[in-house]
Amino acid sequence: MPIPSLAALPIRRLTLRDLHACADLSVDRGWPREEHKWRLLLAAGKGYGIDDPAGGLVTACVITEYGPYSQPDLGAIGMVLVAERHARQGIGRRLMRHVLSTMDTTPLTLHATPYGRPLYEELGFKVTGRAEMLQGHFTPVGPAPTMSTRPATAEDLAAILRLDEEVLGTDRTHLITRLPAFADQLRVAEENGRILGYAAAWPNMHTHVVGPLIARDSETAQALLASLAAGTDRPLRTDIDVRHEGLLEWAKERGLASVAFNAVMTYGIPELPGDWSRRFAPLTVAAV
Repeated sequence: MPIPSLAALPIRRLTLRDLHACADLSVDRGWPREEHKWRLLLAAGKGYGIDDPAGGLVTACVITEYGPYSQPDLGAIGMVLVAERHARQGIGRRLMRHVLSTMDTTPLTLHATPYGRPLYEELGFKVTGRAEMLQGHFTPVGPAPTMSTRPATAEDLAAILRLDEEVLGTDRTHLITRLPAFADQLRVAEENGRILGYAAAWPNMHTHVVGPLIARDSETAQALLASLAAGTDRPLRTDIDVRHEGLLEWAKERGLASVAFNAVMTYGIPELPGDWSRRFAPLTVAAV
């Protein structure tokens, strides 16, 4: 029986049943398996992929939608992968065109590596920002941040959701309400009983990823980052908006080294909504 051409293979929705196939695809491209992250994204977002007749997936990606359920006002594209054996054959372009068609007029965003950026630019995405990935063991030096932080409780969730929507400019309830189960730590910064920021640290292979990191100012972000570091022996990893130069310098002085830069790109909007000055790091670059 002849094997169908790649162009003839249908694109289908992925579900949690495809978790291991997605993780295998990550490994195929030299990425970590990241099953914990894939599980969140497939549950909270919409996965798309193409089955390989020989087994596994030819390609995959996930879109996480924000805003009203029936008419989202923003979509984040992430985990765009093509199996090495099928690379450079136009499969990624075909998958992305399918996503653009499916999302219709919904504005989109993604974090692009230098490798992927040319394709996204060809499709009409524009670079609107940059994020710097930091990683390393956090070592406290100098004066400790004075802002008070504490573990988040169930009673804090409503305030966290209000703050998150105010800063991000869109409703992420379906994602943020999963944080207590997804993250190993969820902390808030508080002053006079008012929550001024929150942050999570979630497990990703041998590291803890810090994100989201939402804070009133750099001092508040420092306090949250330091408090999360105190609760783990693992290296930390986070992706900080390069406009937050003060936090980047502070973190590097405490052992977090620059690993890579990603371009923040948008489609259909000139820039991301919300207040960037309080948005320090995304939950993950695959979902904002």
